Amino acid sequence: MKENYQLLTDKCIAGLDCRPRLLLHACCGPCASYVLEYLAPVFDITVLYYNPNIRPQAEYDKRLYWLRRVIEGLGLAESVPLLAEPWRGEDFLRASLGLENEPEGGKRCVECIGLRMEETARRARDEGFDYFCTTLSISPHKNAEMINRLGRELQARYGVRWLPSDFKKRGGFLRSTQLCTEMGIYRQAWCGCLPPEGISGA
Repeated sequence: MKENYQLLTDKCIAGLDCRPRLLLHACCGPCASYVLEYLAPVFDITVLYYNPNIRPQAEYDKRLYWLRRVIEGLGLAESVPLLAEPWRGEDFLRASLGLENEPEGGKRCVECIGLRMEETARRARDEGFDYFCTTLSISPHKNAEMINRLGRELQARYGVRWLPSDFKKRGGFLRSTQLCTEMGIYRQAWCGCLPPEGISGA
């Protein structure tokens, strides 16, 4: 039987007796919108923007711009720092080598998501965060079971608590679309990496 990760998030939040520091990986503004609205009341959040899968670099920069706009639009600019990594497309190319023809949701996606989550876990450990998490589970196209499995593996490896989550639950994805409409936020038409014929040369 599949775990209900939303209930696990509820349980974690209910057990908090302080405001823990959370390093939240964000792939873009739309995915971050609801997640920040939901978690900012109970965590001291820092957002990490590290997404070497996004191609071309102009698109990476565009999504970073709109992520900043979301943080500002939610009134969190003073309380939620944004750590923006420079575009490192070569990281994704190394991780996806030999997996160029994998279908959406296949092994390439596992490697890509794992790459970004591992960077988040490593930074969380090195910089003294209490928890780490990612906004990726808000997407209806992302496998929350796989994301949480990776999170638990990285928790064991890096010694930082993983915040279990499935942010699409309880209308989270719908709320993200509402917030983006209200704020006039750009919503991209693809995850990040280009179709197989464009991955190696983009």
